[in-house]
Amino acid sequence: MNKLAAVRSVSAAVLLTLVTGCAMLEPATPAPSAGIPAAWPIPATTAASGTDGVTADIGWRDFFVDARLADLIGRALENNRDLRVAVLNVERVRAQYRIQRAERVPSVAATGALTRSGGDAPVTDLYTADLGVVGFELDLFGRVRNLSEAALQRYLATEEARRSAQLALVAEVATAWLTLAADRESERIAVATLESHEASFRLTEQRHRFGAVSALDVNQASTAVEFARAEAARFAGQSAQDVNALALLVGGELDPASLPEAFVPEASGLGPLPAGLPSDVLLRRPDIRQAELELRAASANIGAARAAFFPSISLTGSVGTASDELSGLFDAGTSNWLFIPRITVPIFQGGRLLANLDVATADRDIALARYEKSIQSGFRDVADALALTRTLADQRAAREAVLVAATRVHELSDARYRAGRDSYLALLDAQRSLYLARQALLATRYSEQANRVRLYKALGGGWRERGA
Repeated sequence: MNKLAAVRSVSAAVLLTLVTGCAMLEPATPAPSAGIPAAWPIPATTAASGTDGVTADIGWRDFFVDARLADLIGRALENNRDLRVAVLNVERVRAQYRIQRAERVPSVAATGALTRSGGDAPVTDLYTADLGVVGFELDLFGRVRNLSEAALQRYLATEEARRSAQLALVAEVATAWLTLAADRESERIAVATLESHEASFRLTEQRHRFGAVSALDVNQASTAVEFARAEAARFAGQSAQDVNALALLVGGELDPASLPEAFVPEASGLGPLPAGLPSDVLLRRPDIRQAELELRAASANIGAARAAFFPSISLTGSVGTASDELSGLFDAGTSNWLFIPRITVPIFQGGRLLANLDVATADRDIALARYEKSIQSGFRDVADALALTRTLADQRAAREAVLVAATRVHELSDARYRAGRDSYLALLDAQRSLYLARQALLATRYSEQANRVRLYKALGGGWRERGA
């Protein structure tokens, strides 16, 4: 009993050593050093209470307050072909992971065979039926386990890529919807301006017949009418293209009732961000999570490359029966068994194993650099959107003041022209200034809303349907 206990102790110690060695072959995943500040420089105009900063938990149905836009996004998530490819890629990589994971358990197979031999001797038949395992590798140093872990991390990374594709699709549909709304609003402004110019043209023609104005004023009025007509046609063409782009994103025909007729001032519901929002919320972005998981997969590959330097043991075994008569295949005395353990010790590989390890190490370093770059890019995306939040708010306030002033100037110029105190050139200049002021304010409002969508996407929101 003492000898048996000693053997068991030695065996346990050897097994513990092998397991410990297996765990140490895969290096620890290095931490990224992105060199970004701990918090974003949030402008005072955007810092406020009421938003917890966990934008990734805000579902897109809760973020976009317009029900028509939310319905279009839902349709796009069901029908968009690019997103469908991303989903199928997840299924493909999941199947690859299952294939790799199957290497960690023995494969048992049943076989039946007939062997017929002959020559100078009489022809003989041998019937066999076996159940056994062929070439199962004892994963003493973790090579198979590390390959399975790498496959798992790649599968999870592909799932994050799908989420990232969904997030991008949500933002694209929202931006396309806002673009259509802005172009239709621009068309409406151009049509209203055209009607105003046509009314001025008719008045100018009447005054010309009475000799109150010269032919120059008539031609200037006609020029203004045609310019406004061209602007209306241009925006009508842009609106038609916007509808086509939105239909491609949605993946099907669009119901006209689901499209905006004019620009919606508030299409999104992202509140102001609190001051001191930590930048580590970026780590929840799907693309950054994808880069992290790819780094983990690369680290696991290093463990597999290191394990290849150590001996590998594979087992082949079977139990079955053999008989020269098919009817007696399972009779007493026909059983047989086979057990073949095989150990392979790498001695000379021409530098292949070392080169494989160098490749795995380089891949890990590349994945680390990409991970750090993704964090840096994400920080910049958020910082840029925050900077535009402040400047666009200032621009909008200025554009609104310009529109008020331009409207007043147009009213005064129109009154003076009708009273015969100013030439048509002064009225024409006021009309153009008013038109440009309206379009500039609309463009700023569109940029402001589109920037809110970009900020929502940059903070990792858009892959949940409902908020937490």
